Amino acid sequence: MWTTLDNHQSLIMIIQELSYISILSWSSYVSLRKDILNHWDINLIFFFNCNILYFIINIYPDDQQTILKDTELNLNNILIMTGNFNIRDNNWNPLYLYLHHSIHMNTLWKVANSFNLELSLPINQVPTLYMKNPQDSNLVSDLMFLWADTKEFNNYQISPDLWSLSDHAPLLVCIIIEEVIQDRKQTIVKNSEEEKELINKLRNRISYINIINILNCKILECITQEFAFITEKLWYKYSKMVNITKCSKAWWNKECNSDLAIY
Repeated sequence: MWTTLDNHQSLIMIIQELSYISILSWSSYVSLRKDILNHWDINLIFFFNCNILYFIINIYPDDQQTILKDTELNLNNILIMTGNFNIRDNNWNPLYLYLHHSIHMNTLWKVANSFNLELSLPINQVPTLYMKNPQDSNLVSDLMFLWADTKEFNNYQISPDLWSLSDHAPLLVCIIIEEVIQDRKQTIVKNSEEEKELINKLRNRISYINIINILNCKILECITQEFAFITEKLWYKYSKMVNITKCSKAWWNKECNSDLAIY
């Protein structure tokens, strides 16, 4: 069973990018980030794994590559950049028997390099775009950019037998994200003097945060960051690092949920 993420804005406009996410992935808090990049033809998806934030970018630029020219993101941990880039080039199109390099190649390389990604080649050199007119040649226009030092690099598959009603064949890749097993954690003893001191200091510090004139999202974000900074600083001051054992319990418990609901 799958769900759909899209940045639908108007019924008049045609959705160019859809992302299908398995509901089995909900534990990773998969979501569409429109606050970082809100563009009709770009999907920026993020998810968590072992408290690390990862991104997937799906792009559908026009033949002039205006989206790529305007794309400026300072993000780390981008696993994949993929999409129909509408660039015909001899580097990845085996059907071009003559040497042809697109004038938009530099723009594409610049964007990929900014994400520390490199062009990945498929294990089967077949077209990705299948023309409706039999007289037109099928093309390779869908590309995938990955980290170069991974096992998945140059190891994805184009599946023309699955293109169905679409004119594009899907690109299939399986990226294994190794789980990091944590054997230590930062904790605080319930009802201890440290916990009481933490709560008192936290109440005092946040009482000085100005929340009167929240006029826009930017001001709200600044207030949220200030609250997070205060909480984190006090947490590491009064908590301690301990080894995780079979008797370890979470600091946040049912009583915390009850108190939060009352608040």
